[in-house]
Amino acid sequence: MQVREEQPSDLPAIHAVNEDAFGRRQEAKLVDDLRSAGDLAISLVAEQADQIIAHIALSRLKSPTGALALAPLAVSTARRRLGIGALLVSQSLRRARQRGWESVFVLGDPGYYSRFGFSAKAAARFPCRYAGPYFMALFLSDTPTTSERVIYPAPFDDLN
Repeated sequence: MQVREEQPSDLPAIHAVNEDAFGRRQEAKLVDDLRSAGDLAISLVAEQADQIIAHIALSRLKSPTGALALAPLAVSTARRRLGIGALLVSQSLRRARQRGWESVFVLGDPGYYSRFGFSAKAAARFPCRYAGPYFMALFLSDTPTTSERVIYPAPFDDLN
């Protein structure tokens, strides 16, 4: 299995993996819309036998400065529980650090994302429409992001 940056030829397969993983098209459309708007900062695929089997997107937040949103993480239903999602999260966070991003926010299962260092406590000081126990943050640099309101890019407004 290989983890790599998305390529233009991957777009139909990325769309299909997101639809399969979530059982609906909204997350696939979200990725397409984030890409079209220029908001994707990191978009990785897991490929096995020349087939895209998983995808992760990290997009630029409008606020705070230097922050990313992790969403969505999609693994094809036939390949779940094999550590592919964890590999994509780890690789994307490594790349975000290398590229100088300060923090990453995620809305998800605390039991899953806490193993990567995300915590609701870290996110609690950031006002956000998603605030609560499933809204988590991870600081990538020694300098914590200021407590600005977390504002997601416009394509998230259409996600139900």
